[in-house]
Amino acid sequence: MDLKRIIISETHEQQIIMLKETEGDRSFPIVIGIYEASSIDRRVKGLQSPRPLTHDLVASVIEAMGGELQDIFISELREHTYFAKLRIRNNGELVEVDCRPSDAIALAVTARVPIYVAEDVLNEVCGE
Repeated sequence: MDLKRIIISETHEQQIIMLKETEGDRSFPIVIGIYEASSIDRRVKGLQSPRPLTHDLVASVIEAMGGELQDIFISELREHTYFAKLRIRNNGELVEVDCRPSDAIALAVTARVPIYVAEDVLNEVCGE
């Protein structure tokens, strides 16, 4: 999936990111908070901060512990809530860590790793 669009509203608490299939036409929105939306937007625009932000910190911790963020995976949609996993390669083993999709996407943009969505989630949100 590609991060297609970030919609930031200063008058609403809920922000929206749009994900679109890399090689397809399906797309869907995810509602996120202002902090996560701003973090993702800063990374997309290549804006640096003087000190590491939370998503920079997590990426640094993964690396310092000998791991590598392989990708992120939006794995489930339950009662209008998305669930995601950070998939970290460490010592040849794949470790999955539960994560909010907004944080996962911010990390994917930070570490420049792929974003994947489970086919059943795509089918549900795209009405298939």
